[in-house]
Amino acid sequence: MTESLSVRPIGFVVGGRVEAIDDDWGDVECTIELDADQFGADVLAGLDAFSHVEIVYIFHLVEDEDIETGARHPREREDWPLVGIFSQRAKGRPNRVGTTTCEIVSVDGLSLRVRGLDAIDGTPVIDIKPFMTAFAPRSAVREPTWAKELMADYWHAGEHVDW
Repeated sequence: MTESLSVRPIGFVVGGRVEAIDDDWGDVECTIELDADQFGADVLAGLDAFSHVEIVYIFHLVEDEDIETGARHPREREDWPLVGIFSQRAKGRPNRVGTTTCEIVSVDGLSLRVRGLDAIDGTPVIDIKPFMTAFAPRSAVREPTWAKELMADYWHAGEHVDW
């Protein structure tokens, strides 16, 4: 079955940050330029009716030796628990796949401008999905304290987020 599995970029992140810095991604704007060889001008038609999109992308700069297959302390902080790679959102994942829900700034032909995408210039994008509230959690969300601490400055440095 996996022999027929094929994932290829639909486009690339252009602009925004050039380094994967841990925090303050909330105001970062970038453009996702879709591949004109794969798509016609109407591929993003109707997306501007949505406020947010889910972007699926590849952590393309993560080296093989940086892939985690077990447990580690998030951000190497010993005061946070040792947790498995599937219990965190670190970039050193076995398949290097990242996802982020971000705000749509504009849609223009094969260009999608977004705010709050924590991917760097040149990042391959493998899918774009409109955010629909029906796909959001349908019950109470539970997360450990260390995860809330980790995310406190992720979107806006210096602004503590208190959920």
